[in-house]
Amino acid sequence: MPIELRQAAAADFQAIADLALAAFGAAEGPQIVRLIGDLSADPTARPVLSLVAAASGRIVGHVLFSKVGIGPPGPDVAAAILAPLAVHPDFQSREIGGRLVAAGLRQLADAGIALVFVLGHPSYYPRAGFSAAGRKGFQAPYPIPPGNADAWMVKELRPGTIGNTRGQVICADALADPGYWRE
Repeated sequence: MPIELRQAAAADFQAIADLALAAFGAAEGPQIVRLIGDLSADPTARPVLSLVAAASGRIVGHVLFSKVGIGPPGPDVAAAILAPLAVHPDFQSREIGGRLVAAGLRQLADAGIALVFVLGHPSYYPRAGFSAAGRKGFQAPYPIPPGNADAWMVKELRPGTIGNTRGQVICADALADPGYWRE
C-alpha cells in the first residue's frame, strides 16, 4: 500500500487526534492530542511544520516540529523541536515514522533551521542522525534525570553549529509544562 507524505491541513485535526489516541493509548493520548492542538495555535511555537502520512486517504502517521530558542542569549540559531511523532499501531514497523522525520528534517534544513531537538527513545532517533544533546552542551527546558539523559537528543542540520552554540533550549509556551519532559 503506497504511503503519501504531505503537509497537514486544518481539516486533518480530527484524524490526527484519532491517530494520537490510537498510538499513545488512553493514558497518554488525550494529553498528546491537547499538545498538538495547543502547539498548532501557539504563536511562540511558530513556525510549525506538521506532516502526515496517508494510506488510501487515511492518516496513519503524523509528526510535528515547532520553534525553539537557545538561551542565555548568544548567537541567534534557528532551531526546532520534534514533538510528537505518532504512527498508527496497525502501520508501525513500516518505516513510516522514519520517513516522516526525514521529510521534516529536509524541509527544516531547506528553511534554514540549524538544529532540531527531540526527547524520545534513544534507540529510535539515532537512526535519523540524532545524538545525545546534553553531551554537546544543550540542556533541556526541564531537567532530565541522569538515567534518561540519552533520551534528550539533537540533530545538526547546518554543519558547524554544534560546537559553536550551547545553552538551554527554550520551547514554546504550549510545551513548557514539566509533565512533557519526563522520559
